[in-house]
Amino acid sequence: MKKRSAQYKRFTRSRFGNFVYFLFLIAAGLFTVLPLVYSVVTSFKPLDELLAFPPRFFVVRPNWKNYTALPDLLSNLEVPFIRYVFNQLFVTFAVVGLQLIVSVMAAFVLCQVKNKVTKALFLIIQFALLYNGTTLAVPQYLIYCNIGIIDTYWVYILPGLASTMGIFLIKQNMEASIPPVLIEAARIDGAGVWRIFTSIVLPLSKPALLTWTLFSFQNAWAIQSGNSIFSESLKTLPSVMGSITSSGISRSGSAMAVTVLMMIPPILVYLITQSNVLETMSHAGIKD
Repeated sequence: MKKRSAQYKRFTRSRFGNFVYFLFLIAAGLFTVLPLVYSVVTSFKPLDELLAFPPRFFVVRPNWKNYTALPDLLSNLEVPFIRYVFNQLFVTFAVVGLQLIVSVMAAFVLCQVKNKVTKALFLIIQFALLYNGTTLAVPQYLIYCNIGIIDTYWVYILPGLASTMGIFLIKQNMEASIPPVLIEAARIDGAGVWRIFTSIVLPLSKPALLTWTLFSFQNAWAIQSGNSIFSESLKTLPSVMGSITSSGISRSGSAMAVTVLMMIPPILVYLITQSNVLETMSHAGIKD
């Protein structure tokens, strides 16, 4: 017993090592939140502090003028502001909901059906993770033109239906957290595929689903029309807010106010789902 205790102690950190480790984590965390803190602080700066040189990190005389000026800036829009809000909410919830449904069903099939076709499909999904949106912009635009969805809501929704990252993340988590013997036992008891999927797989995949909901919401909330939406009535909030942020340094305070307001929904979603993120990521690359 003493030998085992001594061996265990040899592989543990000392108190000083723990102190250095947590000190590093705290410093890294503070460095990570600096852009968020700077955005909030700058949104309360008056114009003279925005023009001050050298620039100051903290605000000396905070006020709400940058926020109260937003209604005047948004009142001269070609389309009512509520229309942009509706577009943003509709697109976000449509993309998140449909993407979650497609990802979890595709991951379930890839987990349960083991043959050459599914292995080849999963290999293609892994290779697809190497390509970003900029690389796919031209092929996507040509596809939009050929199927006739330019200047429609489908430009926002269709590209996000089949997410390679979502399928990969949920599939890896299913394989790591759902024992095959549990599925086999359900089949022996007479459960069908749909019953297994709804009663066993979905409840046990809740951490992965909530984690992907967070990532999907962040991407969908920041989605912009690009060069595929020309009708002003179909544009989303990031598009109209970009017109404020590109109006020069005199409106940099209002631009930061817009940035802070746009950050609130993703932060709220993160607070709801953050307890499941670590558990999912710990299983994402593990396979029995």
